[in-house]
Amino acid sequence: MDLGIEGQIVVVAGAGNGIGAACARAFAEEGCRVAVADIDLTAALAVANAIRATGREAIAIELDVRSVSSVTHSLSFVKNKLGNVDILVNSAGFSRDGPITSISDEQWRDVIEVNLTGQFNCIRELAAGMVDRKYGRIINIASRAHFGDVNKSNYSAAKAGVIGLSKALALELGPAGVTVNVIAPGIVETDRLINLPHFPDIEDRAKAAMPIKRIGQPQEVATAALFLASAHAGFITGEVLHVSGGRFG
Repeated sequence: MDLGIEGQIVVVAGAGNGIGAACARAFAEEGCRVAVADIDLTAALAVANAIRATGREAIAIELDVRSVSSVTHSLSFVKNKLGNVDILVNSAGFSRDGPITSISDEQWRDVIEVNLTGQFNCIRELAAGMVDRKYGRIINIASRAHFGDVNKSNYSAAKAGVIGLSKALALELGPAGVTVNVIAPGIVETDRLINLPHFPDIEDRAKAAMPIKRIGQPQEVATAALFLASAHAGFITGEVLHVSGGRFG
């Protein structure tokens, strides 16, 4: 199926590994020109170099989504290097879990700043250009944890905030031809997750709650992002697509 996005310019924030890296590769395979953005420039370069090795176009940029100055500088560089951004995938995120009785101010602040404020910063930087051109696709990565999860009050709050932000912006930007949608993955096999010392316990608990008895793959989330960015999804906005093996709560 022709997705109608060949040649479009894509920024993937948090693309140095995991779901973000899979999204960057998937968009490149569809012929998009991809900016691989990550706070870890070495990781971003590795992903961009691997994409270029396939004959596709990609650049790597250092991007700290928490910092307005970093977002402004890095996304201005993308526009100067590649052109106006058509598609934004907000995939930067991480968790710092802990019970509410002992979670620190730093744990709360860091998770909210990266997972929620970082998405706001990137959208705000690119929205005006999309509105001016009457076209844009914004895809925000949340998590099924927006329903709530044990010892994840900061992460669940941030991901629920992503959904509220996205639904508000779908209403605001829709008249200008800009769609805003959310992907809420369940448990996905990323290096960060499988290297956690308590990963077996996480996997067992997730599988017990899932109709599909396996963990997801980053490429499966990337495929959902491709669809939401495609010409076939132009009448879809403000939606939350769960890629979670049927696990919701």
